[in-house]
Amino acid sequence: MIVRLCWYYGLWNTAGIFSTLQTYLQQEGWSVHALSMTPNNGDAPLETLAEQLDCFVCDRLGAQEPFDVVGFSMGGLVSRYYVQRLDRLNRVQKLVTVSTPHQGTLLSLFSHRLGIRQMQPRSTFLRALNQDCHRLEQLKFVSLWTPFDVLILPPWSCDPGIGQVRRLSIPTHNQMIRDTQGLAAIAQALR
Repeated sequence: MIVRLCWYYGLWNTAGIFSTLQTYLQQEGWSVHALSMTPNNGDAPLETLAEQLDCFVCDRLGAQEPFDVVGFSMGGLVSRYYVQRLDRLNRVQKLVTVSTPHQGTLLSLFSHRLGIRQMQPRSTFLRALNQDCHRLEQLKFVSLWTPFDVLILPPWSCDPGIGQVRRLSIPTHNQMIRDTQGLAAIAQALR
């Protein structure tokens, strides 16, 4: 049985932001594990957060069980780092990113926090991650985004240039994981 791991790390949020999605996926039959990362304010480098995800997965699922990952916002970048750089392609079968700044966000230019600065367009972190994004072809990779996102600027920077990319007409960043259209799109991507 594949355990679906629903994971979130976002600025100033906790796993609680996933409550609607978690309930929806559980009703659809998935086993869901949600993780809150610390610190959740952008102080930690994204690599450190990926290591926290790795420890969480080992503790909850053991070292061998395959699973799927849903990463929201910055959590999508951390999830990609986990898969690509910590070499977890052998375990992750599906990676779904939602409102993730794969090409960066202009809002990150106004922060001094390391984790946020790593989301700057053309940052060293993003260039390195995007340089070997072809590795994601080894699994089912889906990216969901909305043109109405005012946190990921420009919104089309959510397009990683690889995998399945789906644009949804959802009014806000956080609604992507609460709106019925977003919930259905995430569930479909996990099938």
